[in-house]
Amino acid sequence: MATTDTQTKQINWIYEGRDHKGARIKGRLMASTLTLARAELRRRGVAPIKVHREKQKPGKRIKPGDIAYVSRQLATMLAAGVPMVQTFKVLGEGSDNPKMRSLMINIGNDIEAGTSLSDALSKHPKYFDELYVSLVATGEQSGKLEELLHRVATYKEKTEELKRKVKKALMYPAAVVVAAVVVTAILMVFVIPKFKGFYADFGATLPALTRWVIAISDSMVHTGWLYLIVIIGIAMGLVMGRRRSPKFHRIQDRILLKIPVIGMIMKKSAVARFARTLGIVQAAGVPMVEGLVTVANATGNTIYQDAVIRISQQVAGGQRIARAMNETNVFPAIVTQMIGIGEESGEIDKMASKVAEFYEMEVDTLVDGLSQLLEPLIMMVLGVVVGTLVIAMYLPIFNLGNVV
Repeated sequence: MATTDTQTKQINWIYEGRDHKGARIKGRLMASTLTLARAELRRRGVAPIKVHREKQKPGKRIKPGDIAYVSRQLATMLAAGVPMVQTFKVLGEGSDNPKMRSLMINIGNDIEAGTSLSDALSKHPKYFDELYVSLVATGEQSGKLEELLHRVATYKEKTEELKRKVKKALMYPAAVVVAAVVVTAILMVFVIPKFKGFYADFGATLPALTRWVIAISDSMVHTGWLYLIVIIGIAMGLVMGRRRSPKFHRIQDRILLKIPVIGMIMKKSAVARFARTLGIVQAAGVPMVEGLVTVANATGNTIYQDAVIRISQQVAGGQRIARAMNETNVFPAIVTQMIGIGEESGEIDKMASKVAEFYEMEVDTLVDGLSQLLEPLIMMVLGVVVGTLVIAMYLPIFNLGNVV
């Protein structure tokens, strides 16, 4: 019981010491007590001079990109012949993130206690999903763990890269809206009121556009906090509705798919993720029906997720996957045809990987094109907003001759 407690409660230690050549060195290690930390240093051939507990920091959260990076390191080190327990200790001590260090050391301790890698990873579902764990388990059973880990690392890297591209595509329209709102708010709250005071002594009826702009400015000056609350409320409502209501989530995804350019990026991204995941589960030998359920969860869009679930149900009933894909009406004909060719030749994994590579390049091209399209669009939107306000404020001056 005491041994288990010692293994689970690992502490970070900072040390200074001398190696076997007498050179002064510094570093970090993890151990449950100061005595064990000193013992570990002596085992490494380091004569400890100072060993003190590292001050605990909150630590950044572990992102999917961090797991992709660690997966590649893990695959490389195991392929180089480094023992698995030692690999996780090296990965843990080499990380600057306390949460990542703790995660790696805990996994290493479980493995040292006799737990398989897949079982050790399954204890942390927040970071290692069902697909990841099942692929590692397949690698352990087939004796091709290093090969499967390299496949998993590539899969995670490609998936995260695709996510970044989609986020980049969505950020541009958001930037246009935010820039227009901020510029308008500044002009309405700080600039327009000065014109209002200037025109108060005019003694003439102001143009309709000017009166409309001044009325909005008055409203924002006196109840600007209400506008802010409404905007924040709408944003939070969209986010919370997406998280808590599957129906609302589907409505949002359906709308996104219909937006020009953005919708095309979302569609190609979903197809790429579908093909990438299908390829890796087939290469790992996962049964088709079981693999399709995993693939559905990886598409990143509920419309495509529902379509893949229907495909899995039809395949379970004896339908060919290519025909089932064709009946969903969400996959391009070329994708269905290539998967069909792979199905006939027994090489679905290779064909799916080729489809994924093609559509990932398509997403990349569309995102670059969108950025080039929206740069002038941002300037145009801001020009229209600012121009309208300037015209509204100077119209009375243009009509000044009619007043005199």
